[in-house]
Amino acid sequence: MPKNSKVVKRELDDEVIESVKDLLSNEDSSDDAFKKSELMVDDQEEKDVDVEEGSDVEDERPAWNSKLQYILAQVGFSVGLGNVWRFPYLCQKNGGGAYLVPYLILLLIIGIPLFFLELAVGQRIRRGSIGVWNYISPKLGGIGFASCVVCFFVALYYNVIIGWSLFYFSQSFQHPLPWDQCPLVKNASHTFVEPECEKSSATTYYWYREALNISSSLSESGGLNWKMTICLLAAWVMVCLAMIKGIQSSGKIMYFSSLFPYVVLLCFLIRGLLLNGSVDGIRHMFTPKLEIMLEPKVWREAATQVFFALGLGFGGVIAFSSYNKRDNNCHFDAVLVSFINFFTSVLATLVVFAVLGFKANIINEKCVIQNSEKILKLLKMGNLSQDMIPHHINFSSITAEDYNLVYDIIQKVKEEEFGSLGLKSCKIEDELDKAVQGTGLAFIAFTEAMTHFPASPFWSVMFFLMLVNLGLGSMFGTIEGIITPIVDTFKVRKEILTVICCLVAFFIGLIFVQRSGNYFVTMFDDYSATLPLLIVVILENIAVIRIYGIDKFMEDLKDMLGFSPSQYYYYMWKYVSPFVLLCLLVASIVQMGLSPPGYNAWIEDTAVEEFHSYPAWGMIVCISLMVLAMLPVPIVYMVRRCNLIDDSSGSLASVSYKRGRIIKEPVNLEGDNTSLIHGKSPSEVPSPNFGKNIYRKQTGSPTLDTAPNGRYGIGYLMADMPDMPESDL
Repeated sequence: MPKNSKVVKRELDDEVIESVKDLLSNEDSSDDAFKKSELMVDDQEEKDVDVEEGSDVEDERPAWNSKLQYILAQVGFSVGLGNVWRFPYLCQKNGGGAYLVPYLILLLIIGIPLFFLELAVGQRIRRGSIGVWNYISPKLGGIGFASCVVCFFVALYYNVIIGWSLFYFSQSFQHPLPWDQCPLVKNASHTFVEPECEKSSATTYYWYREALNISSSLSESGGLNWKMTICLLAAWVMVCLAMIKGIQSSGKIMYFSSLFPYVVLLCFLIRGLLLNGSVDGIRHMFTPKLEIMLEPKVWREAATQVFFALGLGFGGVIAFSSYNKRDNNCHFDAVLVSFINFFTSVLATLVVFAVLGFKANIINEKCVIQNSEKILKLLKMGNLSQDMIPHHINFSSITAEDYNLVYDIIQKVKEEEFGSLGLKSCKIEDELDKAVQGTGLAFIAFTEAMTHFPASPFWSVMFFLMLVNLGLGSMFGTIEGIITPIVDTFKVRKEILTVICCLVAFFIGLIFVQRSGNYFVTMFDDYSATLPLLIVVILENIAVIRIYGIDKFMEDLKDMLGFSPSQYYYYMWKYVSPFVLLCLLVASIVQMGLSPPGYNAWIEDTAVEEFHSYPAWGMIVCISLMVLAMLPVPIVYMVRRCNLIDDSSGSLASVSYKRGRIIKEPVNLEGDNTSLIHGKSPSEVPSPNFGKNIYRKQTGSPTLDTAPNGRYGIGYLMADMPDMPESDL
């Protein structure tokens, strides 16, 4: 190139600039705002970022430090206490190994597709649940608010369970464990065992009396339980400190809170397999009862478990996914997290039934010894003939098989008198058939089994620390489902909002640490989430597939992932998943109607649980929980539909760009409700990347031109009005 070529080029550039100035000087004065603006347009080959991310006004959206951190966050949120104490119970109750078949089928039909859908919309729109559904259709913005309300209700009582686990964790550093033996009561004359404990068991007594100090009914408050109040405060302090910086602080904790439970489960599995009776428990667990698999109730409970195991509808999945890069492979994430969740449930089931098999073996041995002594007494008294006893039987070292042989012989010979002998059948299967779930499994059955472990305090510490971590992982996602949408929508400081949210939740949560608090936990668990979340997810499916458009959504997925998703998801989202969800909703309503609303109250005098119906005010609370959770959906719809709030909702915003800032002017245009920027201020929604061509529409035109590729189904409007305020972005 000649040496003076740069000079020639500079002269040509100057001429072009002068020509542009001449053109601008001839424009009408009403175009001042347009003249002063500079179009900051990224090349298509550049990295896919939101226009707002290039803004010098708004801080960049936080991002995960690594893909591993994000996966651990999603796993920590989806894998919770239900995997440990709900799934094993359902597996035992609904046909053992046969239950895994409907569970896997429903995981493929509704679990993975809907989980993938939530991951995709969160990653594509990069907002929390409120912003996502506002983005798709302002009239459905109430879906996001409903998710936030449900998250808040669940967080209120879920953290109470973490508080219970903290209490047991703090009491595990002593030998023997405090729930190992019934306490002794002393009076002036003699010492005796606590009657309530003697009628039940040491672990049952410790749970109801020492830990909860439970009252006899929901109406009997009994005042605050100060031990549990302190534990609840500690739980909320932990959540607040972990969440105060959002994913920047909670993300680092995920490495421990998500991985530690797997270490504990593997340790328990290895230890459990070395215990007597563990194989009996696992064999009993996975022995399939195929006839039960045909019952509709099994499929309903499997669908419900799939639904809640993945955290669908809470908003936590969307919130976590919104911090991803646009080109992240969220399809891989959906499949990976779903199957990690499933295999975690199976692992927890193996652990639970290995330990329960050990516990059943111990109880069975005691049963054999006690009943063998009864037989010896009956032989001495002459009530039974020695000829009835096989010669090889030695009552001093009798096995369970030998005892059951003698039991069957006596039952046949003394058929009429057998009931008066007071003998019991000692079969390990009978003990394993006693289905236990929830707090009864964690704080009574499993706790009792650990008292028989060598070095039981160590295993108790490990177990309850695992429960704390499982609970915290789910709590992080639940709180993120509240904080992220509100911060995105109302632009409040995350630190202040987190502290306020945790404080308010703690003070409301004091109702759960009264002596009657356990009954309120049951109430919230039964009524605050089940139906509202089902309705939320059904509306999410309708919003994406019907209102936004399944074809447009598939195109967005192709653009994000770099490949077209399988048509399997197309048919699942459009036909199968909505149908299954509606069936599940109807079945849940029918089940709720057939089951009398009530709770199991602990009666101190008899030391047994007794079913009580809710009082009238209790029923009002139950109904109010469901109504409050769903109320935002119709309210937001009516507000948007009737234009009760003048916030430019329902209108398209015309935008221009000035040094990375977005300038907005509402224009009353009638357009497609499904338009991606419909009714949103730029601070609420991200703008897709542009090509090198910018399409300008004449002021007042009622229609929109589209970019040549038609990718988003909208045109990009340039502002013509002077003195337009710059957006906060």
